[in-house]
Amino acid sequence: MNDKVGFIGLGIMGRPMALNLRRAGHRLFVHARREAAMKPMIAAGACACASPAEAARQADILFVMVADTPDVEQVILGRDGVRDGIRAGSVVVDMSTISPAATRTLAERLRERGAELLDAPVSGGEAGAIDGVLSIMVGGPETAFARVLPLFEVMGRNIIHVGGSGAGQVCKACNQIAVSHTMAGIGEAILTAKAWGLDPEKMRAALLGGSANSKVLGIHGQRMIDADYRPGFKADLHRKDLRIVLETAQALGIALPGTALVSQYFNALVGRGHGDLDSSALFRVLEAIGGLGPAVD
Repeated sequence: MNDKVGFIGLGIMGRPMALNLRRAGHRLFVHARREAAMKPMIAAGACACASPAEAARQADILFVMVADTPDVEQVILGRDGVRDGIRAGSVVVDMSTISPAATRTLAERLRERGAELLDAPVSGGEAGAIDGVLSIMVGGPETAFARVLPLFEVMGRNIIHVGGSGAGQVCKACNQIAVSHTMAGIGEAILTAKAWGLDPEKMRAALLGGSANSKVLGIHGQRMIDADYRPGFKADLHRKDLRIVLETAQALGIALPGTALVSQYFNALVGRGHGDLDSSALFRVLEAIGGLGPAVD
């Protein structure tokens, strides 16, 4: 592949994803709001860009990995943004988790400049980003997907084109619904074991061998038992994702009462200043509600 590659957003997820692209031998042009975030990439041989527009001028395929809808809108449509520098025939790949409706608007604005947008949010957390084994759910034109697929394969293992513009974001919303419900259910299971006097580690081991087995039980269940909430995926970002889910549900006219409940757990956790903890820390809220732990403060 001869395409020059750009990457904007070098945080917990973006940096290891960009490093994997560079290690695979791709010419890489990077930009981040904090100059310090670019230093590891420059050391790896990437070229630093002063603005999103400059990165867009350099790259044929440009990845964006930032926190929320307003951040993506600023990167793409803001002053010295991607749209100001993008060339006709380029592809922008937004790997952030944002609003599906906003994604469609951004796709239209880029199409006015002759560029295509793929929405390609990911699942797998920091470990998946480091190991290059993310699940990538992609919306947008199939021709653009085929062009970018070799780059996706550097960053992920399970790569699925799920539909047109915005479909990747809707698929990510479905992922977060399933993950958040499972996380809350596992938390309640651990709480029940503790209340009975059953060793939660043995309970978890038993469940891992049956129908309750899941990646969430394996990873987050252990974190809950150990009270190890060093961030893999921050609670504040999980709360943001559930906000997008509920906004989408409202636009679609559907009720998601379980998701609304779990969203309140994250509101309580983040509202007490714990947004930088791993999302599995919602167990602290369940412990407080269940009377087996201290108040979340």
